[in-house]
Amino acid sequence: MNLRLAAALALAVLLGGQAPNNPAPGKAADREFQECPECLQMVGIPAGKFLMGSPAHEPGRFDSEGPQHAVTIKAFALSKYPVTSEQFLAFLAATGYQPQPCNPLLMLGWKQFKRGLAATPTDVEPPRWPAVCLDWKDAEAFIAWVNQKARAAHPEIGNRNPYRLPSEAEWEYAARAGTTTARWWGQDIGSGHANCNGCGSQWDNRLLGPVDAFAPNAFGLAGMLGNAWEWTADSGIPVMSARRPTAGPGQKGSAPATPSAAAPGTMCRSLSAARRVSARQRTARTRIMIIPH
Repeated sequence: MNLRLAAALALAVLLGGQAPNNPAPGKAADREFQECPECLQMVGIPAGKFLMGSPAHEPGRFDSEGPQHAVTIKAFALSKYPVTSEQFLAFLAATGYQPQPCNPLLMLGWKQFKRGLAATPTDVEPPRWPAVCLDWKDAEAFIAWVNQKARAAHPEIGNRNPYRLPSEAEWEYAARAGTTTARWWGQDIGSGHANCNGCGSQWDNRLLGPVDAFAPNAFGLAGMLGNAWEWTADSGIPVMSARRPTAGPGQKGSAPATPSAAAPGTMCRSLSAARRVSARQRTARTRIMIIPH
């Protein structure tokens, strides 16, 4: 698979209660929940305030990552992992949904067969790989299915759709997990913290890695940096962040800072403006989130 086409899904769910004001790194398991068999494993993220963007002196920084500005975030929950190939296959088999190929020339894409059978873009794709070769529309279709399953399991939800893609601000807040360095584990790329070209993992510049291959950040979220790009919910309104799309008016969807396994380590940061994508491009994965009413 061409890793530069890889992209995965990230979803968000609205929380009914208020999370604590400060993160509790050692107690992430106490903030985890799953609302239905088809729903993703979620992690409660505390409300807080952070400095969005990157400082002018940060190595690898792009001009569009500034100026830095303070952003207040409400408590929410984010999926602990990106959507996996196994989870996206279950969605395809249950609904018959057919994503468009991410490479029409090679006909590389998810495949639908009869009798509720579906297949991954490549012949051999581990079930714990992030679901890639998807666009923003595919992410929204998956989220709509999860919302349907959540409402069926919890009638008290009513007609609400609690699950959605995170905004770029929510994504960056979750990726930083209370830190101000270029990466949640520190300023330097180090070795063995993520999957990128130069991250020191066994998959660097070759393959995707499993969604649970690396240690989670202080919020308990795994794979926030590296491996594949992630979709966010923001529309194509020009702003400073890297994760806005180049889509025209009325189009939505943008890829956040997480670079692919082929991207250099300077792009593997909590905020990277190195890449902007349109909602029509099939270049990002998906993660889910929730915000309190």
